[in-house]
Order: sequence, then structure tokens, then C-alpha cells
Amino acid sequence: MKAVTIKEPANGYFDIKDVTLRPIEAGEALVDMEYCGVCHTDLLIASGAQGEHPGRITGHEGVGIVREVAPDVTSVKPGDRVSIAWLFAGCGHCEYCEQGLENLCRNRHESGFDVDGAMAQQAIVKADWAVKVPAGLDPVKATSITCAGVTSYKAIKESNTKPGDWIVVYGAGGLGNLAVQYAKNVFNLNVISVDIFDEKLALAKDAGADLVYNASNNDSPQFVHEHLPEGAAAAIVTAPAATVFDQAANVVKAHGTVVAVGMAAGNMEMSIAKMIVDGTQVKGTLTGTRNDLAEAFMYASKGLVSPITSLRRMSDINKIVDQMHAGKIQGRAVIDIKAEA
Repeated sequence: MKAVTIKEPANGYFDIKDVTLRPIEAGEALVDMEYCGVCHTDLLIASGAQGEHPGRITGHEGVGIVREVAPDVTSVKPGDRVSIAWLFAGCGHCEYCEQGLENLCRNRHESGFDVDGAMAQQAIVKADWAVKVPAGLDPVKATSITCAGVTSYKAIKESNTKPGDWIVVYGAGGLGNLAVQYAKNVFNLNVISVDIFDEKLALAKDAGADLVYNASNNDSPQFVHEHLPEGAAAAIVTAPAATVFDQAANVVKAHGTVVAVGMAAGNMEMSIAKMIVDGTQVKGTLTGTRNDLAEAFMYASKGLVSPITSLRRMSDINKIVDQMHAGKIQGRAVIDIKAEA
């Protein structure tokens, strides 16, 4: 079968190789892959920044049809459409898994990182961790929900906001656009979208953002406070840039929350005095659990959220890498695996 794999040595790009999968084992299912989105995390892993993973099949925004299950599997059956998300599997018995915080499991496995991922004609999954895709949800759009969607959804859940509150979403790409949609259409929030690309801000406005702002000069706090003198209830940072985190810390009001999502190199700077005096909360969130993904899928299947996607071929993968680095991908590029002969 064809698969997109990390180059050796790692240089941020990929190979397309013929790969043979092993037979499935207890608790597993074999999935005929239909589509797989390309995420910035795929690029980060392919760069070697998180260790060398030569030959690893990339991809954690996958959707496909179950072909075969092991004899002990009861959670899915052949013919089911399922997702292969970043959280491949947790251990199931640590303190985090037992508390419903499986995304924080210290012994978790991650698709496309320490186990083979979804950007191949077939993939092996832990059946109990393959969340079913609702029948009414377009499988191409479902790919974006498996990572960008559930990550944005979880971030808003963690933001301590209530209907009618204002939030600032930093980054208007695949994650940020979906954050705007979930915030407006599911959580009933008011949204300011901040980015440095006018094209992405235009899409955020179309997605429902109440205000948009180009922060090329790193002056978003001034803009926010001109419209919200006391500040916003929360800021969600989806952009992978350390300077953006610094801005976010200065747009929230007293007892506001900064939710860190975008994986940026470097450190966040924040006034300790301000954090104490204002009671500011800063929290990180790492994608979501299976329950979070099922909820995120459900809202998308109702038409409340619609990812921006464009279908591409496997052969385009390295062009996509360059376009993502240049900020030229609107929404998500999705590999049409069904199109591969």
C-alpha cells in the first residue's frame, strides 16, 4: 500500500513509499483510509524537533472504513466509519485515564509520532479508541474535527467562559477558524479574531467573528482594550508564536483565562504582579479526549461547525508543507487517499 512517511534523516519533508502492514492483533481494527488532513504537528514531527522518527507513517486527522476487527473487538465493526486522531491510545488505568483525562496519560501513544499514523491506504487502530464518525457528517470535513476541531472545542471548554462573554482567538488558520465557529455557534460567545494575514481574518469574519484585527505590529492588546476597556473573559492562542502568548496575557480582564494551544518554541512572558493582582489563570490544553471528540463531531454533524477543506493528492504532500510554512493554506489541506490507485 502507499503511505506518506517521514524522511531519513528528518528534514521537515516526507516520502511516499510502499509499505506492508502487519496482521492485526487483539483489540485492534484494520481501517481502509479515505481521507487524512495535514496538520502543523505533522510538520513539527517531520522536522526532527521532537526526535527522529524515520519511516514513520504520518497523519493524525484520518477518517476511514473499518475492514476487519480482531475477535475480541466489540466497539466497532466492519463497515463503520471511524476516526484516527492524534490520541492513538492511552493506558486506560493510570490516574489521568481513570479521571477522564486520558489526553494527559503519561503512557499514551500518538498517531504519526510513536505509532504509525493515518496517511496511508490502510491503518491499524486500537478499536476502543477509534471514535465513530456520525452518519450525517461529511468525512472530508470530519478529518479536521479529529484534531483542529476537537482541540479548539476543548480549549473553549477550558476557558471558564459563559454565554455572552468575549474571547480573543489568536490565529485564524485551521484551528482558529474552527475556534470561532465553536465559540459562536455552540458556546454563544462574542469573538475577536487576531492574525497577521488579512485573508484568514476575512474567513474568520465569514465564520462569525464579531471583530477581526491584523496584529502584524504586535499591538492587539491596544485594539482589544479600545473595544473592551476591562478586557476579554478569555484568550485562546492557536498560533505557534511565543510573542502571541505575551499579547494574550495582556488582553484578558481580571480573573480571565489564557488557554495555550499552539505549540510554540520559547517561553511566555507575563507580569507576576499582574497575574496575582488580577487573578489571571493560564492553562495549557492538549487536544481532547474521546468524549470531547464525540461531542465535537456531534456539533459538526448538526451543521453548527463546518471546516474549510481542500482535497489534495498524496503526491502534493511536500508542496503542502511549503504552502503551510508560507501561510498559504486556507483551513486544512486534506489528502484524498481514496483517489490513490
